[in-house]
Amino acid sequence: MGLHMDNIHTPSVPSAPTSSSHPPKSSDADKTPLLDLIADKDRVEGELKALMGVLQSHNANMTTPLTTFDGFPRSDLDVAQIRTTRARIIRLRNDYKALMSRIETGLHAHHASIQASALSAAPSSTSSVPGSSNQPTEGQANVIETPFAKVNSVVEGSPAHTAGLRAGDRIRTFGAANWMNHEKLTKVADVVRRSEGRNVLVKIIRGEEPEQKQELRLQLTPKRDWGGRGLLGCHLLPI
Repeated sequence: MGLHMDNIHTPSVPSAPTSSSHPPKSSDADKTPLLDLIADKDRVEGELKALMGVLQSHNANMTTPLTTFDGFPRSDLDVAQIRTTRARIIRLRNDYKALMSRIETGLHAHHASIQASALSAAPSSTSSVPGSSNQPTEGQANVIETPFAKVNSVVEGSPAHTAGLRAGDRIRTFGAANWMNHEKLTKVADVVRRSEGRNVLVKIIRGEEPEQKQELRLQLTPKRDWGGRGLLGCHLLPI
């Protein structure tokens, strides 16, 4: 069902904060700004989906011609509303790209900080013990499940193909491998070797545009006898 807006200049879609909406706070400067940026990203994605629904309710998309062959505005479309909606989508897409760039920078800094803390606390650290009280919060879980690899190609009939992986999918977790520990995908290779013949949970994001994004959970079973090379039949690239 498309979302209808009677007046695009007073939209019913809540305006999402842009990359400048949440300046870094003075306290917890190593964590809070990053989580704020991730929250902004989610809100921008939500508004983009709603605005795409506006276009769909007018039987249009980002490339639908708005003029007749001789250059006059089409009478069967609300041309002014569609143009204004498209302009808003373009601005939000630019905001989204800027947010993703800032999030990537923040994630690298966050990862470096965690590695430094782990090294300094290594002799007495118990944070990796299952069931300990140091389980990740929701915000930290979002950081941990940030995509770290992209599916470059998938061989038809392979275990990856059977599981539903497609070229372009971005990997959030691959078994125990995630953004925080994948070590240039060597952790993924280790998971694959240890999981031959057993299901591995793979969390992915599908879709390049934020308003088309899907978050999926796939079960992939590495095996050798599928008729091709390797245990997966796909090629991954680190992001």
